[in-house]
Amino acid sequence: MAYRTDSVYRNTKTINNQYLDILNIDNIDIDNTTTETITLAAQYDEKPDLLAHDLYGNAKLWWVFPLFNQDMLVDPIMDFKSGMKITVPVRFS
Repeated sequence: MAYRTDSVYRNTKTINNQYLDILNIDNIDIDNTTTETITLAAQYDEKPDLLAHDLYGNAKLWWVFPLFNQDMLVDPIMDFKSGMKITVPVRFS
């Protein structure tokens, strides 16, 4: 099964065309990605999908926030609180 390019599962292989193997994020180079720090506004409280839509034009890219903030976002929804400073990848036009 092929996943869309915006899916966190896009590089994860399937087993017997039925089950996902272990998530593969090796192709995402976190250390060499241009990032910026933002402070979450109240409108994004527990809504990483809304922030992904506003920053990147695609709500399905919500998974980049816990990936780049692994020390702060253990639960990517409930830990996403207004006033929190997080690191986000910069969108290039």
